[in-house]
Amino acid sequence: MAFNVHQWIRNPANPVLKPGPEPFDVSCCMNPFVLQQGDEYWLYYAGGDAQGARRICLAIAPVSDVTRWKKLGPRFDIGKPDDYDGAWCVLPCVHRIGNRWHLYFSTRSNDADAGLQSFRGIGLATSDDLLHWTKRPGGPVLLGDGFPEWPDNKGIAGGARIIDLPQPDGRILHRMYYTLATGTPHKDILIDQAKQAVIAHSYDGITWFDRRVVMRPRPEAAYENAAVIALNIWKTRTRWRAIYAGIGTQYGYYSICEAVSQDGLTWERGNPGENLTLPPAGDGWEKQMTEYPNVIREGAKIRLFYCGNGYGTTGIGTALADPLD
Repeated sequence: MAFNVHQWIRNPANPVLKPGPEPFDVSCCMNPFVLQQGDEYWLYYAGGDAQGARRICLAIAPVSDVTRWKKLGPRFDIGKPDDYDGAWCVLPCVHRIGNRWHLYFSTRSNDADAGLQSFRGIGLATSDDLLHWTKRPGGPVLLGDGFPEWPDNKGIAGGARIIDLPQPDGRILHRMYYTLATGTPHKDILIDQAKQAVIAHSYDGITWFDRRVVMRPRPEAAYENAAVIALNIWKTRTRWRAIYAGIGTQYGYYSICEAVSQDGLTWERGNPGENLTLPPAGDGWEKQMTEYPNVIREGAKIRLFYCGNGYGTTGIGTALADPLD
C-alpha cells in the first residue's frame, strides 16, 4: 500500500509575504509560524535587514485573505556582537505554557566560519499579549548537546512545534520537536548539512531533558539523505502526522516531506519518493527549494505556510489541502 501524502494546492498569488520594502525584512522573510487569533492569522517569521541581521517579526492578515498582510516589524532585537544571538534570531515557535506565551527562537553567533555549529542555542522570549515580548536573560534555554553520539556538538535549531502531554499527576509535559545540527563545514553536502530531527521534554518550558533522536536522514532517499529538520506535527483522528523539510543530493537544497506515527516518536516515511509532498517547482520563487513548513487548520481544510528559494529570500507562500487521517 502506497504512503499517502496531502495533495497541496499552491496559492496562485505566491509568495504571499514578500521581503521589503520595510528595512527590517528587505533581504528575506523566512521561517513562518502561524497562530489564529479570532478572524486573523498572526504570522511570526524571521526578517532579514540589508546588513545581514535577522530578527523575529510579526505580520497579520485576515483568515479570509492570506494575501493582505500588515507587517508590524521586529518583536525584539538581536544581542550584542559577541553574544550567542549576535547575528540572528530566527525560527520562531510560539506556545502557551502556564499563563504566558512562550516564543522560542534559534540563534546564530557571528562565528560564520563554523557553519551549522554557529547556531549556538534556542532562546526564549515571553509575552502576555503576543505583541510585546521580553527576552529571558541568561542565554539559551536549550543547547545542541546531550547526545552521546555527538559529544562535542553545538549546533541546534528550532522552528518546529511543541505538544502538550497530560500526565497522571495532573502536570503537563511539554515536548519540543527541534533540529540537532551536526554538520561541519565541508564541500560534501552529506557532511556540511547533516541534521537530525530530535525532541526534548520540559514541565516549565525552561529546563529541558530526555533528549532523543526521532528521525534521521535516510541514505536511500536522495532528497533527504543529508538532513531532516523541524517536525511540524499534528494529531488526526487515528494518529500523528508531520510535515518537515529534508536536504539531499537530489536537489542540493530543501524539499518538503511528510511522515506518520502512532506515538509521535517512531515515524514512517514509506518508500523513497512516496513522502515527498511539496518539492521545488516551476521557474520562479520556489524553483530551487521549498522549506520551513508550518501547518494550521482552516475550517475543513489544512493550510500550509512555507518558504521558497534562498532560505526565504523570495518570501513565504501558502497552500491548501484536504486533511488525511
